[in-house]
Amino acid sequence: MTNHFQNIDQIIRENGSQKKNLIPILQAIQKEYNYLPQEALKYLAEKTSITPSEIVGVASFYKQFRMQPAGEHLVKICVGTACHVKGAGLVHDAFRRHFDLPKGTDTDKSGKYTLEKVSCLGCCTLAPVVQVDDITYGHVAPDQVDKVIEDFESRHGEKGTPKVRKADGSAIKGEIRIGLGSCCVASGSGEIEKEVESVVNNSGLRVKLKHVGCVGMCHQVPLVEIVPNEGEPTLYAKVKPEDVKNIIETHFDPPNILSRIKNKLFHFAEEIQTDRNWDGVERYEISMREKPVASFLGNQVPIATEYRGIINPLDIDEYQRRGGFSALKKMFESLSPEAVIEEVKNSGIRGRGGAGFPTGIKWELVRKEKSETKYLICNGDEGDPGAFMDRMLLESYPYRVIEGMIIAAYATGIHQGYFYIRAEYPLAVKRIRKALEICRENNFLGKNIMGTGFDLDLIIYEGAGAFVCGEETALISSIEGSRGFPRIRPPFPAQKGLWGNPTLVNNTETMAQISYILREGFEKFKGIGTDGNYGTKVFALAGKVARGGLIEVPMGVSIRQVVEEIGGGIANGRKFKAVQIGGPSGGCIPAEHADTPINYESLSEMGAMMGSGGLVVLDDTDCMVDMARFFLSFTQDESCGKCTFCRVGTKRMLDILENITSGKGKPGDIEELEKLAEWTKKGSLCGLGKTAPNPVISTLMYFRDEYEAHINGVCPTGKCTELITYSVNDNCIGCTLCAQKCPVEAIPFTPHEKHSIDTEQCIKCDSCRAVCPEDAIDVK
Repeated sequence: MTNHFQNIDQIIRENGSQKKNLIPILQAIQKEYNYLPQEALKYLAEKTSITPSEIVGVASFYKQFRMQPAGEHLVKICVGTACHVKGAGLVHDAFRRHFDLPKGTDTDKSGKYTLEKVSCLGCCTLAPVVQVDDITYGHVAPDQVDKVIEDFESRHGEKGTPKVRKADGSAIKGEIRIGLGSCCVASGSGEIEKEVESVVNNSGLRVKLKHVGCVGMCHQVPLVEIVPNEGEPTLYAKVKPEDVKNIIETHFDPPNILSRIKNKLFHFAEEIQTDRNWDGVERYEISMREKPVASFLGNQVPIATEYRGIINPLDIDEYQRRGGFSALKKMFESLSPEAVIEEVKNSGIRGRGGAGFPTGIKWELVRKEKSETKYLICNGDEGDPGAFMDRMLLESYPYRVIEGMIIAAYATGIHQGYFYIRAEYPLAVKRIRKALEICRENNFLGKNIMGTGFDLDLIIYEGAGAFVCGEETALISSIEGSRGFPRIRPPFPAQKGLWGNPTLVNNTETMAQISYILREGFEKFKGIGTDGNYGTKVFALAGKVARGGLIEVPMGVSIRQVVEEIGGGIANGRKFKAVQIGGPSGGCIPAEHADTPINYESLSEMGAMMGSGGLVVLDDTDCMVDMARFFLSFTQDESCGKCTFCRVGTKRMLDILENITSGKGKPGDIEELEKLAEWTKKGSLCGLGKTAPNPVISTLMYFRDEYEAHINGVCPTGKCTELITYSVNDNCIGCTLCAQKCPVEAIPFTPHEKHSIDTEQCIKCDSCRAVCPEDAIDVK
């Protein structure tokens, strides 16, 4: 380790030795060693004024930091909400069996692979999702883990990044747009981009290749859109590299006459494969023409996501051609800071981060503070297990968010701002960093912006992975270099925030809507939505819905409209059971209340909350007691531990729920849950603790019968493994597929005979039921 101390010295020189730089220093050390060696932490304490207890306290608090060595390759298994309801737990167990990991160990004996559960990978429509280093696999089933590792090892180390071809703009025949949002990238859009580049170059076509951000149709990625100079554009979904040549030659005639001979055209009709029908390990199943585009996109109102699928995230010239920075120019030319705040107040916009506090009033409070030093923070932490709105906005519309921040800074008299973005969002960090650089070059940031005399600098602060840091005072503690403990309010951050100075904290989505209000006028914004809930809300629509993705809808739209009209109803013909809104702090609303409008007040009345915008659809195979247990396990794990009600209350509730779901429930447990939920809600310091009981309260309110059934030893949906038994019915044809898939040989290999399952040996991994072609496996 001594030989490496010079690297730590360099890290300290680059970041500074003050406590406020502790988290970036630890991030750099972990990047260097793949974990935080004890010797390195001791050396850090010797070389700085930061105490050993402070260093260890921060290092052990944030989930990003590892205190033990990791394997050569990191296998991240998403256990967020969308992945959980689609079997992520079974996938995780299958990986543990694959690597033969003893209990309490996450690294295999060779030291090559380390398993890690993560709350969200931002690819909810590909659930269950597994990421091995930088390669992401979607729709992974438990019996496919061997193929995932085999595929990774065959791809690992491949070199060659496709170059973006720049057309000169003359005599082009049209434009080919490739989606490069997180879901597209995870689904293999890089391979699509490479193939498009190859086909265009080899055929000599005069077309423009354009990268665009998130279209919102995450359920159909990778996406390729053909936009000819004449005629209507055509969108292709679930594209595979081998499809690219035919797609391009169908729309554009290559100059080479030999290339004009077309291959047979696609038959897009009803050809759709299920997630189970993989040939090896594919990033996605099949290329098809997306028929329901109109119903998915047509019912939405894009404000934060304006020009989705059209605009290049980092092309500042295009952003300006489409109205970008026009709100900024209007503001500098004709509006005083007070007038800007009045415009925002008149629009009625409320914070989109969850609490719904009026944005204009918050700005006014900061403006009134008499302090030479004030700070602005864009909260892009987004720790919900199943929400990816902020991530997509930062990746796809960086200039829109930056423009909103500049407007907010001008209105409140701020000259220094931060982007607080999760380190787990590397693409968002990369694009925001590049966008900030371009803005400085174009005088939209820095000294004397646009010749107005107004100065503003924005920098990125990468969060280290703590859900509680979504709460603004905990976020502020994190930037200061401490553990993310919430603070007692008052004083509020508007009066005393970052380093004791007035601080304005707004969510990413809030910032993304500000320029629209100034550009179009508050009346137009206020004309969208309903009374007291104006404008639009961006949601991450995921779960058991047919068409998931990033959606933006008017406030006040009903749950039914979102699920049935935009989402296309429940996938695989199942029955709509409930929606879980607001992340782990939200609640479950049953299908019979699907006509409830989505606004702050109505959701609260139903026992849920708006939250940052996660909307997970559940069907009749989902166990509501298990869902409550899942969310409690998340909030209990993410509790900072500062206040007793949250620390102890969530733990006691989780213990009871784990007993109920494992067949150890007893009379009185339900009443005890209700009592604990009430006191945890009343006594907790911050929003995490106060809202942690919501999943329990809402499921008890609407699905109490399922709790009672569990206490009587029955899980009605068959989700809780310790309450169910697998057996073979008379549909069995003796095909032996189940026996071949069983990882523990609990099914004897008896060809052409009815099979049987050794229930003592069965680990309930669900592989037999999933592979059976005759529906011969019963789960009771």
